[in-house]
This record gives sequence, C-alpha cells and structure tokens, in this order.
Amino acid sequence: MRIDEEYVSVPRLVRAGAERFPDLEAIVDGDRRITYPALADLALRATRAAMAAGVGPGDRAAIWAPNGADWIVAALGILGAGGVLVPCNTRFKGPEAAFVLGRSGARLLCTVTDFLGTDYPAMLRAALAASGDALPDLGTIVALDRPGPDAGAAPADGVTDWAAFLAAGEAVPEAEALARIAAVRGDDLADIMFTSGTTGRPKGAMATHAQNLRVYEVWSEVVGLRAGDRYLVVNPFFHGFGYKAGWLSAFMRGATVVPMPVFDVPAVLERVQTERITVLPGPPTLLSGILEHPARDDYDLSSLRLTVTGAAAVPVELIRRLRSEMTFETIITGYGLTETTGTVSMCRYDDDPETIANFSGRAIPDTELRIVDPTGRELPPGEPGEVVTRGYHLMPGYYADPEATAATIDADGWLHTGDIGIMDERGYLRITDRLKDMYIVGGFNAYPAEIEGILCTHPGIAQAAVVGVPDDRLGEVGAAFVIARAGADVDPDEVIAWAREQMANYKVPRYVEVRTDLPCNASGKVLKYELRQTWSAPA
Repeated sequence: MRIDEEYVSVPRLVRAGAERFPDLEAIVDGDRRITYPALADLALRATRAAMAAGVGPGDRAAIWAPNGADWIVAALGILGAGGVLVPCNTRFKGPEAAFVLGRSGARLLCTVTDFLGTDYPAMLRAALAASGDALPDLGTIVALDRPGPDAGAAPADGVTDWAAFLAAGEAVPEAEALARIAAVRGDDLADIMFTSGTTGRPKGAMATHAQNLRVYEVWSEVVGLRAGDRYLVVNPFFHGFGYKAGWLSAFMRGATVVPMPVFDVPAVLERVQTERITVLPGPPTLLSGILEHPARDDYDLSSLRLTVTGAAAVPVELIRRLRSEMTFETIITGYGLTETTGTVSMCRYDDDPETIANFSGRAIPDTELRIVDPTGRELPPGEPGEVVTRGYHLMPGYYADPEATAATIDADGWLHTGDIGIMDERGYLRITDRLKDMYIVGGFNAYPAEIEGILCTHPGIAQAAVVGVPDDRLGEVGAAFVIARAGADVDPDEVIAWAREQMANYKVPRYVEVRTDLPCNASGKVLKYELRQTWSAPA
C-alpha cells in the first residue's frame, strides 16, 4: 500500500510516525532533540493553537521564517487544523511579503523578529504604511523566535509570542483537534507555493495532501532515503527542496531532520561531523563549496552517503569529485517545477557521472513527459522542443487565477513548462534552454518580468529590461538595462542600492546600465538576445 493511501494527509502521517518510529529522533535543532512521539505531541499542540487562532478548513496561513524546528511544528499545526500552508521566502522584502499575504488571504502569519538583523513584522508594517495597503484577513502574527517570559502578557507590537500562541490553544480540547486532523482528506489543499511568473507578479501553485505524499514517496524511494538517516536540510523550508524533498520526505522514511537556517560551509562541516549526517542535498554551489573548503580534511565527513543536486548546471567534474574525494555512494540530479509539486524527472542511483551531470533523469513513475514542437506534436529523440508533462504531480492550478492556469495547462492536461529540452532514446531529459527569460542565481529562479516591474517603480526609470548574464560564483546574475525618465539623472549604483530595499537579494541586478533606447523588433518587443550578446562585465 502506498503512503498516500495509508496515511491520507501530512498530519496523519506525522501522528503515525509516533508508532512507526518510536525510538528515532525526528528533529535535532541545536540542543533540541525531538523524537517522533514528541513531534506528534507538539504537532497536536500546534493544531490546537491554530484552531484557537481561527484557522479552519481551507483557511490560508503563512510562515515567513528561517529553517528551524518550530517552523515545522507551526506548519504541522496549520495543516492539522485543516489550513493551507503558505511558505514565504525569507529573502522577501516587505512589499513582496505583503503581496503574497494579501493575495493568499492569509489569516495567520508565523514569523521572526530577528533573523540576520531583520525584524520581519516591522518590515511588513513599514511596507504597508508606505503603500497605504492593508491586510484585512490577517488576524494574528506570531513570533516563533520570541518564547515569551510571560505567556499571558499582551503583545506590545501586535505580535504574539510563540509560547502565548501555544498556551491559547489549551482552550481547544484535544479530542476536538484530533477530530479536525482526522477530517483532513487527501484531496484537500495542503499548500500554496508562490512562484514568480513571466507576467511580473508571483502566482500561487496549489498542491493537495495526496499529491505531496505520492510525489515524495516516489522521490524518497528513488533517492534511497531510509529510517535512521541523518538529513541536514540546508535548502530553505520556503522552497519545495527544503520542505517537501526535505522534512516531509524525512518523516515518511523515519529519517532525522537537522535544519540549518543559513548556509555556511564551516558550520555544515561541523554539523556533518557531530551529528553523523548521512544525507546532504543542495545546489552545486553548496557541494562545490564543501569540496573547495581548505579545512575540509580537518573534519570527519565519512558518514555522508547520499546527495541530491540540481537547480543549476551540474559540472561532470563535480560529480566525479564527490564520488572520488568523498564518501557519497548516491548522487542524483533531477528536474522539477513548483507547478509539478517540485518533481518531473529524476536520475537513478546507478547512472554514470556524465548522465547525472548532463541529464535531469527520466519521468517519475506513472507520469508522462514529452518534447513537443509549437503545434504540440511530439518530437523524436534528439530534437529540441518544449518540455511538457502530465500526471498526478501537476498542481490543481494557480490559486484564484484561472486565466494563468489555462495558459499553463492545456485542454489535454499537459503542463507547458516553458523550458526547451531534448530527450534521448532512454527517455532521459536534458534541459538546453528556456522559452521563458528566467535565469538561476545560485539555485534561485529569477524572473525578469517581475524584476522589471519593480525597477519601473523607481522614480527615475521609465523602462527596464533584465537579462541573466554569466557569473563565476553564482552561475548567473541579473543585468538591467534602463531608460531614464525625462529630466531624471539615473545613477546605476543608486538603483542597485534602491533595489536591495525593494526585492530579495538574489533578484537585485548586479549590473545596471543606463541607455537612451533598447533594441526592439517591429512589434516593439525588446530583443533580449541582443542585450545578452552586447553586454560585457565592467572592467
């Protein structure tokens, strides 16, 4: 019997984990060691708290915080109450978070008041004050990093301490919370993951409990995740790589989640050694950072067994070095989109280094994957075309956006990825280009239309075009070509500094060039390929 058939929902999976893995640790976060039975108890307590805060079936609730045990507990409480989880990128600035919270109609926000020197609620309040907007649906803001010396004290800034939030849940009987958990169905929405789009505004890709469980049962089986594994989750929980391929997959198999809020190579090396980490996925930049670190040999990394990488070009030499210089037995690459519950295709454990580096694997079981021409005709092996996919892994749609959904999933149920690829005779996929202008900055997708829209709110900019350009460290970064408004004097350094206050750091163009015009075709569309060809890094 499949996991999705047996446990139906994520909260029921976690409750079953108490019996399936009674002696195993579910989470190790600093000095906190949480067993599977203890996690089930914490999840129940968080469910009661979410219910007390007014989260009911179908209500949206957001988490805007770095990786940590309480992120997971808060998420399980939201899901247990029948709510829909809305993860927010920790790199968001206030306006970006406000948009996602408003678009989703989130009733509850779990966040932090001090992460890398940033007070997220204060940043949100400042953005709302500057824009004049409001979030009428948002009733409760909880600070996960403020335990609260006095759980009964009224919050001075409108932000509830985590301890007070949990204490309020004691008014909800356990039996009522257990009944709510039991009522969550497989076809109920579990989460809305907002992904930036080429239309310039983020869109919320929906996923159900059954989809998450089925896709990541397959994912965890293919990669070889198993009970007793020690899984260092550096990938952020707001992303499917850290959430679904991270802690959710670990809980399916009885692995221990060791969350890291920030990627820091020395800290990773120390954690691998002290916690005897066996599983360490991440983008190529993470893995190459470990390989190249001068103190690598000072640590005992012999426990490492499994890594999964992707989200950027993977050099063949990286795969070879991971196998020859370290103890990784399994190295797997894959391809996915938020709209496909994070997974489309995967390599397998016994693929050779050239296949792992150059291909994104074959379709996950019981799904379809094709390469098609502009008319939708399937192309033979070796011919490039658009990558399309169909199956149980596809989102039900974009939240409250039927037009965008119809533009992405055609009448026959095929999701059009916007990526160009080829397929070989084995059914293995190689991504060769993008129909969309999206580029990847250190593993994060950056969408020019969204960035251009923000840049054009600058008082001195009339028009902007953004392209991805090569970068030795991050793979690609943004270069912005802007036209100044009449009478305005635009300073590139000032624009970059301004952009850092308006958008997540990975979206901020690293280069800004002021032009009097932009190359366009007859219909007025900017010819971005010409911008890429003519661009050169400043000396």
